[in-house]
Amino acid sequence: MREASTPGPKKSSLPSPTVADILALSAGPAKCVDVLRTAMAMGADRAIHVEVDPHAGGGEGGAEGEQGELEPLGVAKLLAQVVRAEGRNMVILGKQSIDDDSNQTGQMLAGLLGWSQATQASEIHFEEDGSGSWKVRVAKEVDGGTETVRAPLPVVVTTDLRLNEPRYASLPNIMKAKKKKLEKKALADYGVDGGRRLRVVKVEEPPPRKGGGKVEDVDGMIARLKELGAI
Repeated sequence: MREASTPGPKKSSLPSPTVADILALSAGPAKCVDVLRTAMAMGADRAIHVEVDPHAGGGEGGAEGEQGELEPLGVAKLLAQVVRAEGRNMVILGKQSIDDDSNQTGQMLAGLLGWSQATQASEIHFEEDGSGSWKVRVAKEVDGGTETVRAPLPVVVTTDLRLNEPRYASLPNIMKAKKKKLEKKALADYGVDGGRRLRVVKVEEPPPRKGGGKVEDVDGMIARLKELGAI
């Protein structure tokens, strides 16, 4: 996303900068195109699909150095190159993927760019600091309640489940999305090496749980725990 420095028309009582351009990006197989078209129907201005074959080089469990499913560092390097090429000043992405649950890409991206980061956002608000610059105030749910952080643009924000209610992709917007620009790219276009640095050595199920037992009273429970060496 690229934010302009002047306030836009206020649709609510909260201030916000003008959004100059929203770019949706996905790296993966051909079916990513459907996801990007939906994103444009929901409001993105254009999209980039970086084609990656997840089955190349043996797929998810391939050896180090082989091409295949992108790892968090590879995704972060790709996003960093896109940010530099497209002149972005805000990146919003999920806090973690649903396949490997790494929860690393956003943090790595902020490190590569040298930007501020705010993770697991459940609320996002913009604040003007009086000098024409904008800051982002992000709230996130933690064990003890809600933690709020403030960061200047440019910033990387990773999102949590309850950030917002996704807008409905209406039929007219779906038709308009078909005319929006969707570029096809490859990792090589951004000079990114998609080789794997990790290899899945083993995946095994947890041992089956042993059946429980009943005791008559507290003394019986204590005696049983002593037999098991728990106390």
